[in-house]
Amino acid sequence: MCQMLLSINPEHVENIFNGKKLYEFRKVRCRDTVDRIIIYATAPQKMVVGEAEIEEVIEDEINVVWQQTKDFAGITYAFFRSYYKGKKKAVAYRLRNVEAYEQPKKLSEYGIVYPPQSFIYLESATI
Repeated sequence: MCQMLLSINPEHVENIFNGKKLYEFRKVRCRDTVDRIIIYATAPQKMVVGEAEIEEVIEDEINVVWQQTKDFAGITYAFFRSYYKGKKKAVAYRLRNVEAYEQPKKLSEYGIVYPPQSFIYLESATI
């Protein structure tokens, strides 16, 4: 299978690690072969801080996705609506087996020079 490295705001990363946020939301769906997310915390951390398996991918109309994810979205409805403003579809990755790294890693350890705007695919051999 395949992995993707996601750029995530440190506030959301914290909520993923403490279990308040079981879903990671995106505007674009990744390849079906992706089964693991590598978590890159954006500024001020700027480090790869953990990983999680993808349990399921929900892709549907925005309000349908919110109804299915709201209890563990880790974000407010206002933030959700603002993120998807002008979009018809939403994508939510349900996370499981979340692991915070004891020692955060640099992007260079993955052969990456610049953090992705949203995500980048990683082949298993990269890790």
